[in-house]
Amino acid sequence: MSPPTESAAGHDGGTSSGQVRTARLLVVGQFVLIGILVVLPKGDDWPVPAALTVACSAATIVGLTVMVIGATGLGRGLTATPLPNAHAQLRTGGLYRYVRHPIYSGLLLMMAAITVAAGSGLRLLTLAALVLLLNVKARWEETRLAERFEGYADYADRTPRFVPLRSRRSP
Repeated sequence: MSPPTESAAGHDGGTSSGQVRTARLLVVGQFVLIGILVVLPKGDDWPVPAALTVACSAATIVGLTVMVIGATGLGRGLTATPLPNAHAQLRTGGLYRYVRHPIYSGLLLMMAAITVAAGSGLRLLTLAALVLLLNVKARWEETRLAERFEGYADYADRTPRFVPLRSRRSP
């Protein structure tokens, strides 16, 4: 099989315009939900003591750090959309040894911390929508990764999607 060529969209030459459109819509939806989470006012749906605020601040920093490390681990394969570009390689080391989507994991940790610290039920509903959207986005992305990388299905079978609680199979 010959190596993929990069198209004007920055993805491999086999990517259809429908896939690019879907990928972009998933990203737009993600950023809309993140924006809503950030701008919604704080609530009084549950108490937020000072210790919880501190813990949520720490979790936000950890989430951001996980995102940066995950993005750095992709190198030139990092894209704004869930489509592998011409530089993409199957990563199974570093944070990718523990979860398939560390960038999404870090994002979810950050957004969950921001939501808990806000004490807002409306933010909690928005977070649930973000979790759902990121699951859809990750599954959609995984289909393309499995098509692109021969070993992806085995990697996905033994590596959790977002939360590194356990390995599905012993190595």
